[in-house]
Amino acid sequence: MKPIFILVTIFFTVAGKAQTFTETITKEFKFEKSAPMNTFILANINGNVNVEGYAGDKIQIEAIRTISAKTAERLEKGKKEMQLKQIDRFDTIIYYVGDGCSKFVYGKKKGGHSRWSYDSNCEEEDCHLTYDYNFNFKIKVPYSVNVEISTINNGDITVGQMKAAVKANNINGAIILTGLEGPTIATTINGNVDLDYTKNPGAACRFYTLNGDINANFQKGLAANMKFKSFNGELYTNLESIESIPTQVEKVKEGNGFHLKVGGSNYKIRQGGALLDFETFNGDAIIKEK
Repeated sequence: MKPIFILVTIFFTVAGKAQTFTETITKEFKFEKSAPMNTFILANINGNVNVEGYAGDKIQIEAIRTISAKTAERLEKGKKEMQLKQIDRFDTIIYYVGDGCSKFVYGKKKGGHSRWSYDSNCEEEDCHLTYDYNFNFKIKVPYSVNVEISTINNGDITVGQMKAAVKANNINGAIILTGLEGPTIATTINGNVDLDYTKNPGAACRFYTLNGDINANFQKGLAANMKFKSFNGELYTNLESIESIPTQVEKVKEGNGFHLKVGGSNYKIRQGGALLDFETFNGDAIIKEK
């Protein structure tokens, strides 16, 4: 990874006892070698993330960092701790928001999958932050690069015009993905998941929200296997060539034994194909061909 430049614009305001610091950070870089496995990961905590694919060869980041505190001392502590940090791996470039408590590490999570994520286990440290902070991102990425985008609070994730794989993970906000062509994973807890494909996916995809709807638009002629599971939601579709197929039973390893996991309703669209997995708890799935 070859860094190109970093530009910082800073604003500082004081209103009564409350104090706010705002800066605009820009970064531009490119992968040393173009490869199908090149992946850009952006992990945010508080704020929006907007990613747009384009025909260039550089990743361009604009981040607006805002920190608020009651005292100048607390504000300075927040300015020091709240940073946009970087990890440079062989074919993966990671930018993440680091605070005084959370650590960003690679390890196994629930389900046995290893991935990069925040770890808030501070052991005996006092992890009560004495300031508020927010990062809002606008990012341009070469559309052939795989992207993994996440945020947690006070923001939505918007990704558009990406031809490679897209993963988006939110907690308290929506996910809006448009101009999709590749395999997709989109999960949130409180918010809608909106999807629009310019080319129907040829690999497995998963879409999940706990409290929200999933709205998915595909191109005419969609051929796929589909699973839908919900507690309080319904499936709506304008697909005519769709048929129900037997529910699958999955054997899941657990310790020295295993348990059986029964899936939701299963369907085949036309001749079948890649699995499109839709799951909600309190929300509907609306699946349409354009």
